[in-house]
Order: sequence, then C-alpha cells, then structure tokens
Amino acid sequence: MECYAPGAIVLQCGADSLAGDRLGCFNLSIDGHAACVKFVKQLNLPLLVTGGGGYTKENVARCWTVETGALLGVELPNEIPENDYIKYFAPDYSLKCPSGHLENLNSKSYLNTIRQQVCENLSSIQHAPGVQMHEVPPDFYIPDFDEDELNPDERVNRHIQDKHIQRDDEYYEGDNDNDQTMDDS
Repeated sequence: MECYAPGAIVLQCGADSLAGDRLGCFNLSIDGHAACVKFVKQLNLPLLVTGGGGYTKENVARCWTVETGALLGVELPNEIPENDYIKYFAPDYSLKCPSGHLENLNSKSYLNTIRQQVCENLSSIQHAPGVQMHEVPPDFYIPDFDEDELNPDERVNRHIQDKHIQRDDEYYEGDNDNDQTMDDS
C-alpha cells in the first residue's frame, strides 16, 4: 500500500477459492474470505467490492452474504431465515459452510517465504503509477436536428446518416484548407 499508494481499491471477491467449490482447488473458509474483506476495508480507502467466480452457487451466496455483513460491520447469525430458496441450503440451513476436506499443506514457513518474496517484488516498484488527467475530446459529432421535423415512418439508412456527420474542425475554408489534390503533391 505504501509503495503503490492507490487512491481507491477494487476488490473482486471470487468465491471459487472456497472449500468445496466444484471447479476451484483451494480450501478457504467463508470466515477467511470475510477476514480478507475486513482487512482491505480497514485501509480506509474508497472501496468497490464486486462478486466473482464460484461454481457452487449455494456457497457463493453464503460467502457474498457474509462479506456484505463484514463490509457493513454486521455479524450475521449462522441460521439462514426462511426464504424462497431455503431448500438450496439443506441439510443444515446455515450461513457458514463446512470447512474444506483438503489437508492444508501450506506451512507457516512456506507462507512467510511467499509473503517475503511478494514484499521484495513490490519494493522494486519505483513509485506509485499515475496518469495525468486531461479532457478527452469526443471522437464523433452528432449534428443538431429538430426531432419534430422528422417523419417517424421514414427510415434513413446508415450510409446517408454518416454523410450528414461532419466535425466542425474537419474542413476549413480559404487559406486554412489543408486538402491537397494529387497535382499539389
């Protein structure tokens, strides 16, 4: 955060990293996901949180619900209230899905090594990236016309419409005309 110095964060919360995901091969818990969201939120930067992958829809719904609660600072009860979709959350009807069935092969030493390498890579960034702001001119011109004069039963084909579009700065009169003919070159 110090090196990159973002003005805002977009956090994409893909739920395919949850334990039990049909396509994902990770073993994260919903509480682990929520902890990540809380960590980013505590950085106190403008934050846009989006959904993402996840192929076990019941767990995706659970995860995004818990993450929304984390963003709002609300601890949600584990019991899912009665609703039109409650049958999808059988047999336990709970917000937190069971932990993964995969053994965690990541030792603390291994994770510290990865963290250290990431920090070293980030430290090689010279400065926070930036782009100067400037007004971008429109790349098209829409001519003014009176809608009341148009006949709604008549269609004008695209080719004819395109002929009527002319940018104000495209043609010049007099000495400012930059058009050349083959004889002029």
